[in-house]
Amino acid sequence: MSRISQIARLTAGLFVCSSGLAMAAPAVSMERACEMLGAKLRSVNVAYCQQSGLKASSFTSVRGQPILYRDYTARTPQGPKPYRVLLLGGIHGDELSAVSIVFDWMRRLDTEKFQQFEWRVMPCLNPDGLLVSPATRTNANGVDLNRNFPTLDWKSDALQYWKTKARKDPRRYPGPKALSEPESRGLMDMLKEFQPDVIVSVHAPYGVLDFDGPQKPPQKFGYLSLQLLGTYPGSLGNFAGMNLSVPVITLELPSAGQMPPPQQAQRIWGDMLVWLEKNLPKRPPAQYSKLEKPFESATATP
Repeated sequence: MSRISQIARLTAGLFVCSSGLAMAAPAVSMERACEMLGAKLRSVNVAYCQQSGLKASSFTSVRGQPILYRDYTARTPQGPKPYRVLLLGGIHGDELSAVSIVFDWMRRLDTEKFQQFEWRVMPCLNPDGLLVSPATRTNANGVDLNRNFPTLDWKSDALQYWKTKARKDPRRYPGPKALSEPESRGLMDMLKEFQPDVIVSVHAPYGVLDFDGPQKPPQKFGYLSLQLLGTYPGSLGNFAGMNLSVPVITLELPSAGQMPPPQQAQRIWGDMLVWLEKNLPKRPPAQYSKLEKPFESATATP
């Protein structure tokens, strides 16, 4: 297979990882993965995690940890085709609260009576970074997953930005090339398959609301007020929000190690649902057809 053909399959979500990690069976079971999450995060109940309907995705972390996800169907869909929301936590392993709050919101989805969206929830995209002690922002290869997505400016800017603007900060290393990591490749596969109308990505600890995409941004969710943090080569907001026109809501919690007060977690959730109901377009301008073609950045070399 030619290099161009390999790249096309990669961006279409039909990749074959040469190391075998991305398509390998998880090194531990889903039950054991929940035990490890519960041991790391006091806010995650092991029994709930095991009984919540989470299942292992088709890809794993570098170290073979399963990447867990769960789908929720709409109970009161508005129209024949409910909007799809992808909710992500733990892209950065040292942002513990971003994983904990996603589990909290899963409980809300369990009981919402008038749930009108289809959800795909991934509490932790970077379990390797979360489960080591101390937890790390990067994955097991030392790559910042939120700088590893194939933005159109990756080839020209990602490594140069890291060397000059980030001063070779190892916490922000974008990797040797776009989509070099099994976690980012796997998420690309999910984007192609699930085709969300909006992505909600939870981070910490800036305590603000960030947004990338074609829509007018929300101004406030709970105690998180809008503050645009900019776009970066290889970031999910840049890739999905700017390159694919899929709105990306980034929730930056105030603390990486402590959950928001329960009333604030509820307010953030409620304000977000109201905004989604009122502001998603009649039919989103998402350009998933671009995933059928190789992004120029995917050919990047160190």
